[in-house]
Amino acid sequence: MKTAIATVSISGDFTEKLAAIAAAGFDGIEIFENDFLAFDGGPREVGQMVRDHGLEISLFQPFRDFEGMPEPQRARVFDRAERKFELMGELGADLVLVCSNVSPLALGGIDRAAADFHELGERAARHGIRVGYEALAWGRHVSDHRDAWEIVRRADHPNVGLILDSFHTLARKIDPETIRSIPGDRIFFVQLADAPKIEMDLLYWSRHFRNMPGEGDLDVLGFVRAIAATGYDDVLSLEVFNDQFRGGSPKSISIDGHRSLIYLMDQVNRSEPDVRMSVPQMPDRIKVDGVEFVEFAADEEEAAELGAILHTLGFKRSGKHVSKDVDLWSQGGVKILINTEREGFAHSSYVVHGANVCDIGLRVNDAAATVQRARVLGADPFEQPIGPGQLKIPAIRGVGGGLIHFIDGESDLARVWDIEFEQVSDAKIPVDAGLTRIDHIAQTMNYEEMLTWLLFYTSIFETEKTPMVDVVDPAGLVRSQVIENASGSLRITLNGAENRRTLAGHFLAESFGSSVQHLAFATDDIFAAADALEANGFVSLVISPNYYDDLDARFGLDSDFLDRLRERNILYDRDDHGEYFQLYSPSYGEGFFFELVERRGGYRGYGAANAQFRIAAQKRHMRPAGMPRH
Repeated sequence: MKTAIATVSISGDFTEKLAAIAAAGFDGIEIFENDFLAFDGGPREVGQMVRDHGLEISLFQPFRDFEGMPEPQRARVFDRAERKFELMGELGADLVLVCSNVSPLALGGIDRAAADFHELGERAARHGIRVGYEALAWGRHVSDHRDAWEIVRRADHPNVGLILDSFHTLARKIDPETIRSIPGDRIFFVQLADAPKIEMDLLYWSRHFRNMPGEGDLDVLGFVRAIAATGYDDVLSLEVFNDQFRGGSPKSISIDGHRSLIYLMDQVNRSEPDVRMSVPQMPDRIKVDGVEFVEFAADEEEAAELGAILHTLGFKRSGKHVSKDVDLWSQGGVKILINTEREGFAHSSYVVHGANVCDIGLRVNDAAATVQRARVLGADPFEQPIGPGQLKIPAIRGVGGGLIHFIDGESDLARVWDIEFEQVSDAKIPVDAGLTRIDHIAQTMNYEEMLTWLLFYTSIFETEKTPMVDVVDPAGLVRSQVIENASGSLRITLNGAENRRTLAGHFLAESFGSSVQHLAFATDDIFAAADALEANGFVSLVISPNYYDDLDARFGLDSDFLDRLRERNILYDRDDHGEYFQLYSPSYGEGFFFELVERRGGYRGYGAANAQFRIAAQKRHMRPAGMPRH
C-alpha cells in the first residue's frame, strides 16, 4: 500500500511542500491544480522536481463540472478535458480526479452521466490516462458513492474507475460497509480525511475543518476496513482542507499526516484478520502502567527553591545520583527528579526554557518495544552518552521538545533507583501528605499544535481522547482535551492557548515553549493532605469566597462540609458517578503550579467547571509585571 498527500493539505510554496512531503516518508502526491498554476515552472519541470524528490504523481485534481452538461457546455468540457490530458502527459501523471457536478446547468440521470464517462474514458485512453469519479457530498445530482459507483459500472470502460473519499461518505452518514460490495479493481484511488463532528453546511465543513485520520470524530477506520475488504491495495492519500494546517509548518503537518496513515493501516491489519496492508511491523499500542518519574531541569538556586516547595508538599529528598547532579524527591508512588547538570539534554532544556519539566518517565511492559513502535510512527529516538552507574534507558523525543523515557520490569530498568541513586536522608523530614501517584500531567501548547500532540499520544499509547472543552480564562478561551487510558494510570491534559494574555498563553510565551504547566498529585484524603501541607508550611492558592457561596447554591452542600472546603481553599465538583476535590499551589516561575486531587467514586473528569475560578485566583497571585523571573 502506497501513501500520498494532496499538496493542498500543507502550507508553503510548491518547492517547500515537496521537500516536506518527501522528508516525511510519503510515496507520492496529489497535485492540486491551483498549486501547479501558482508555480512558475512548466509541467515537465514540475514532474521532474517531483521525481527528483523520490515521489510520484499519484493523482492530478480536480476536474470539475463535467458530467450531464447540456450543449454547448458539453462540447466545451470535453475540449477542456483534452487540454488537461495533454498537461498530465507532460507532468507524468496518469490519473485525474473528476468530482461530481455542482453546476446549476447540470442535467440529472445516471445513464446520461455514464455515457459521458464512457466517452471521456475513450479520450483518456488515447493519452494513457485513467479517470476517477468522486461523489462530492454536495454534488448537484450525485452526492453518494453508491450512485457514483453505478455511473462507473454503467460507463463500463477500463479507463474509468471510482475514487472514494472518507469525508464525502462519512459526513453524509452513509454506511461505509456499502463499499464492501464494490470490486477492488474498479476503485482507482482512495482519499482520506477526518473531521470533528459539527453540524454545519457540508461544503464549509469540508473546506475548513478537515483533519488527519485519528484527529477527528469520523469513522475513518471503518471506512478503510471496508475498502481493504474489497481487495484494493493501491494508494491511500490524504486530502485535508484545514485553515490551521495551511498556516502551520509544512514539515510538522507532513509528519502528522504520514503518522496518521501508518497508524490507520496498523489498526486495519489488527481488526481485519483477512487483510494485510503493507505497513512496517510494530508492536500494538503500548499499555502504560503509570508515570514513573517527572524530571525538572534547573540551576542550583532554582533547584533549592523547587526543593523547598516539594518539601512543603510532603516530599523528602531520598536519593542522589551516583555520578550526576540529580536529586530524587519521593512520596508514595511519586518520584520527582531535579537535574542541575551543566551539560547534557537537561542543561540544554534549562538554557532555552528556564526551570522546567524536561523529561517524563513512563512505566510500560516493554521499553524497547515502545521505542520500536514510536519510531515506526515517526517519533525520534533519543540517546546521549551514559556515565558511570547509569543505565541505558530507552527514550524518545516528545512533541514539545521534551523527552519521554520508558521503564519496564523485564531488565535492570526495574532497579534503576537502586542502581543509579544513593540513598540520602535530610535532617528535616516533612509530614507525609499521603500523595500516592501522579493523577495527571497538564501540558500547554499553541492551539494550532493540539492535534499533533493528540495524534502522537493516541497512536503510540493505548489511550483514548475525551471531548474538547473550553476553559474560560479572564483574557480568553483555552481549549482543553484529555488523553487517558481506561485504568487512569496515564492521564494527560492538553491545553491549547490562543493568545498570550491567558495564563496558559503567558506560560507558553515566557517559558519559550516549555510544555508541562502543572502536575496533579493524587491523594486518598484531601483534607488530611491539606492539614499535613499546612504543617509543612505550604501556602495554598487563595480562592474567592464568592466561589463557595456559589458552590453552596449549585450543590446544596452541608454547611460544615462547605466550611471545611472554604477554610482549606479546596475546590469541589461532582457528577453522576462521584466527587472531585482540588487543592492548588500558587504559581511558580512564569505560571507553573502543583495540584492535589482526590477522586471519590467513579468521577472521571478534571474539574473543568472550576478552572476559571482557579485561573482568576492564580492571576491575582502572579508576580507584578517587570519583576525578575525565578
